[in-house]
Amino acid sequence: MNILEKIVAHKKKEVAERSTLYPARLLEQSIYFETPVVSLKKYLLRKDKSGIIAEFKRRSPSKGDINPYASVERVSIGYMQAGASALSVLTDTEFFGGRNEDLTEARKFNFCPILRKDFIIDEYQLIEARSIGADAILLIAECLEKQQLARLAKSAKALGLEVLMEVHSRQQLDKYTPDVDAIGVNNRNLETFEVSIAASLELVSALPAEAVKVSESGLNDPQAVVELRSSGYQGFLIGEHFMRQPDPGKACREFIRQVQHIEGLLHNAIA
Repeated sequence: MNILEKIVAHKKKEVAERSTLYPARLLEQSIYFETPVVSLKKYLLRKDKSGIIAEFKRRSPSKGDINPYASVERVSIGYMQAGASALSVLTDTEFFGGRNEDLTEARKFNFCPILRKDFIIDEYQLIEARSIGADAILLIAECLEKQQLARLAKSAKALGLEVLMEVHSRQQLDKYTPDVDAIGVNNRNLETFEVSIAASLELVSALPAEAVKVSESGLNDPQAVVELRSSGYQGFLIGEHFMRQPDPGKACREFIRQVQHIEGLLHNAIA
């Protein structure tokens, strides 16, 4: 059993338990449930933003602790002040040290799109995402059947949530459905956890034209973001690189500055 299979097996047990403790009808009473969402797709396409989805991430199964005592308030506000387009918040507890409360806390302090980063396998988690203040959810093609992904995407849209579908291979693109708003290429192989941006570069030409294109994981070099943007990507999900720094917000600001500097040099060279 690989890491992804372990996570999904645990998630099934977790969802069964949580849906008993916190029924869907209870979640629907949340103040966030009827609040209009902020569009992740629109923010990633805004010319005055960086395209970076800055992630709050305490730990990972492959790397262990990254920044276990980080403040959601301080880090999320720092990301927004740095010029990030959106936030991503890990809510998985068992493997990533996250909590639903982390996303709700980020929501309190920020008016921007917030992606709930988790392993979603059940409609209950969509209702949960809406109730904690999320604007968008992640659907990972590698752990969902085609019909299951289509059903979850349709249910998410009915709740007002936007959908980021994550793939790692060309074959997984067969699971694409029109209810998907953005398609992310994970540079990390979820079976081996090895990382290479070659995954994004190889798949970009095969991605659906109508979906916003996002490159995810292993992005720690501003030059790589410039290369990915020039190849057609509009969003860049970065977490570990920022979270390993003493001040993630400051690291995000410097990263964005470097990207803008490199793009400025290229623009001048062409002009």
